[in-house]
Amino acid sequence: MKLHELEKNIGATHAKKRVGRGPGSGLGKTSGRGQKGQKARSGASINPVFEGGQLPLYRRIPKRGFSNAKFKTRYAVINLGQLNVFEDGTVVTPALLKDTGIIKNQLDGIKVLGTGKLEKKLTIQASKFSASAEEKIKEAGSKAEVI
Repeated sequence: MKLHELEKNIGATHAKKRVGRGPGSGLGKTSGRGQKGQKARSGASINPVFEGGQLPLYRRIPKRGFSNAKFKTRYAVINLGQLNVFEDGTVVTPALLKDTGIIKNQLDGIKVLGTGKLEKKLTIQASKFSASAEEKIKEAGSKAEVI
């Protein structure tokens, strides 16, 4: 295929509307604009959001903001450094974290963040782990279990 052989697809182009060419064309006299009115005049253009004088939609709707907090997933957050209070080999569960007072409420789950250094070998069970937390847990020889 060469550049001079390129053609448009069939139906991609249409014949131009020839208005004002007599009644036989179907677009004579008023040229498809109907009788009188704002849209029949030359240079007529109406803002697409104009509603004919009716109070516009953007003024009818409330503008007090929107919050989807009702469906938001909220995690109780703990840092790796806080887990050094447990003995080696402990299975750290959400219930254990609540009993020891590290977290107050479990909320929708527990997320472990990578702040601090883990110095014990633990099995940590949580809903989520940050990437840095997973790395540090593996380096310490501990296990991260998603529940």
